[in-house]
Amino acid sequence: MAAGLFDLTGRRALVTGGGGGIGRGLARGLADAGATVAVLGRSERADEAAAELGGVAVRADLADRDDLPRGFDEAVERLSGIDILVTSHGIGRPAAAVDHELADWDEVVEVNLTATFQLCRLAGRLMLERGSGKIVNIASLLSFQGGLGVSSYAASKGAIATLTMALANEWAPHGVNVNAIAPGYVKTALNERIWRHDPERTAAITARIPAGRWGEPSDLAGAVVFLSSAASDYVHGAILAVDGGWLGR
Repeated sequence: MAAGLFDLTGRRALVTGGGGGIGRGLARGLADAGATVAVLGRSERADEAAAELGGVAVRADLADRDDLPRGFDEAVERLSGIDILVTSHGIGRPAAAVDHELADWDEVVEVNLTATFQLCRLAGRLMLERGSGKIVNIASLLSFQGGLGVSSYAASKGAIATLTMALANEWAPHGVNVNAIAPGYVKTALNERIWRHDPERTAAITARIPAGRWGEPSDLAGAVVFLSSAASDYVHGAILAVDGGWLGR
């Protein structure tokens, strides 16, 4: 009976940024739990991921406010509906705050925050009409901390956490769950500059993680299945840290 709470058979999931890194791990977790997955991304990696999962791929540029809804509509049409939205896309433009170009700031906020709101709004309209649905945003440790040299990324991820709670406040009474996962240090291309090219900082970070290692994208699979399944029906507005214990240190 408990296992059935996590069964996603028959559920239709749209995963943005599912072509690589964390998004690919999340898409794999959903597919393994029985969901039909559409991967929405702007590169050929979306096609590769969808082929691996036996799902569908849709190309769209989430920084383009016109192309995003076009891609969303195409994905929903190919899925024949949507039960789960996972917004796992994201970019970073590391720079000292005094040197951070406003063009880079605007791009990070557009992709990480505004595109997420636009996707949630589009999915929310469909889910509210039906009276059910699961939305899982991807926040960050930097939803709770300022980080170092990543002011635009930290600001965007802090906003993702509060956006998640704001949408939950509006939509929970109507059967739609909105929650977020806050990954810790996970080995992805986004932070490859650290774990591959900065051994001193990598060692310092690892020393603070109680689990004793950086995460892998697959470490997030259980969290996304939980927040996408019936097991989380009474969970609204939660920011679930999957960080190897970093925040508790």
